[in-house]
Amino acid sequence: MDESLTHKTDEELATLVQGKNEVAFGVLMSRYQPKLIRYGRKFLSEKAHIEDAVQEVFIKVYRNIQGFDATRSFSPWIYRIAHNMFVNTMRQNSRLPFVTVDLDLFSAHAAYEVDPAGDEERMEMRALVERGLEALSPNYREVIILYYLEQLAYQQIADVLHVPIGTVGVRLHRARETLKHYVAGN
Repeated sequence: MDESLTHKTDEELATLVQGKNEVAFGVLMSRYQPKLIRYGRKFLSEKAHIEDAVQEVFIKVYRNIQGFDATRSFSPWIYRIAHNMFVNTMRQNSRLPFVTVDLDLFSAHAAYEVDPAGDEERMEMRALVERGLEALSPNYREVIILYYLEQLAYQQIADVLHVPIGTVGVRLHRARETLKHYVAGN
């Protein structure tokens, strides 16, 4: 791999890919494959389905890279493609169960004001929050996943979901409140 490419921004790499630089596309793939696989786990349960969907995402990215505006951030653009692919795959395979969030990452940013002391309490709290996330509407769950797990900024989430930035803030606030009430009530 060309060492000089590893120091380029995603947007710079995308511009190179627009110029048919396949090595730059490989760098983008290596950067985003683990992120997209992790994101895919929020929608799909079978590893093979996730991996297939991620490969389809990269195919769509390569085919549509000419439409990417390099003056904008690359991350929300690829996440939007991935989001659509995962939702479509989930619909096509509606018998597949929805997978819950990996709370190891989420716990550092938990939307509730509880600090369980022991491992047993932590496990109980984890299960409780996971059930709470399952109870959230998809709109709220998506925002929680994109903000806390994928660590996207409000504007990036708005770009991924194609909603106004104010809607992101409202959904995130409501999702936190819903989780707090769910945790407090159980």
